[in-house]
Amino acid sequence: MATRNKSGKNNHRRRRGKFWTRRSDERLLDLRMCDLNLAIEGTPLQARIDKVREELWQRDIQFQPYFWLSDEWFTPDGMTGTAIPFYLAHPRLMRLERAMMGEVEGGTHEWCMKLIRHEVGHALDHAYRLNLRRKRQQLFGHASRRYPRMYRPNPHSKKHVQHLSYWYAQSHPSEDFAETFALWLTPRSNWRRRYRGWPALKKLQYIDELMGEIAGCKPPVRTRAQLDRLRTLKKTLRQHYERKEGGYEIEWPDFYDHDLYHLFTDPGGPSRREFASAFIRRRRPEILRLVSPWIGEYRYQLDHVMAEMIGRCRELKLRVVGPDPRVTRDFAMILCKHTVDSLYRKRQRVEM
Repeated sequence: MATRNKSGKNNHRRRRGKFWTRRSDERLLDLRMCDLNLAIEGTPLQARIDKVREELWQRDIQFQPYFWLSDEWFTPDGMTGTAIPFYLAHPRLMRLERAMMGEVEGGTHEWCMKLIRHEVGHALDHAYRLNLRRKRQQLFGHASRRYPRMYRPNPHSKKHVQHLSYWYAQSHPSEDFAETFALWLTPRSNWRRRYRGWPALKKLQYIDELMGEIAGCKPPVRTRAQLDRLRTLKKTLRQHYERKEGGYEIEWPDFYDHDLYHLFTDPGGPSRREFASAFIRRRRPEILRLVSPWIGEYRYQLDHVMAEMIGRCRELKLRVVGPDPRVTRDFAMILCKHTVDSLYRKRQRVEM
């Protein structure tokens, strides 16, 4: 009888576990993170994790990473597991994340797979103590180097792979290693052809050799600890978003500000309006269709300028004002102007 009562109680609790799904954003923000009652099992995250584990197995890498839900993406130093942000475990929380941050990091299948492979790169690095190897340090730098608060990447650099957006491999030696590993692990990435002639190819070749060396070997470091598990986080979602700033950010140029402020509204505008950064990503195909005839062969420079403008919009928390077609057209004109300006500045530097 006691067993049945206990089971019934658990079932009742399980049915009530997602009582918050119909709450408004404002009410949802007052919920504690530990009360979300979320799990990876039974969500699309599980299939994606299994896919990456299968990719490791196919290369005879004996390392099997583990995962848990927390407040953000991270792989703690020395640990061989990865935390995944809670919002990816439920569509209602993904909508809240988009409303609060303007985007959902890892919100698409492709983006999520890239992030999982990247974090597995960190975990594998810890599991096999690869950061202690001299050649690894020579190619990527020392993992002990302090992380910067902000970093200014060189979009034209060929010393680093391009995997996650905003040239993330340039932010720190450990990120460079994780990005290179993630690209190497990705099926059909064609990295030998894609990076032919780039200095970054040496890093990819080293990863290829290194993974062949550890193939079939069990990792010397094995951990099961889970730092900042979701069920232990007592802060509310409101507190979480108030404090969410990230460990470090890209340093976005401010010379776009005049045009961006002219087109979009500042944070003081209506909070229900879409973030400008999310709008630009959503309308990207239409924007490219409008701009491409004027830019022609300089698509790489166009992508670079658009990424900078998206980042600056996000930093300024700008929101959209006006109908989609008009804002799309006006942004395309601004993008075209700044792309031409950047090409001119680049040509001037070469001539000097």
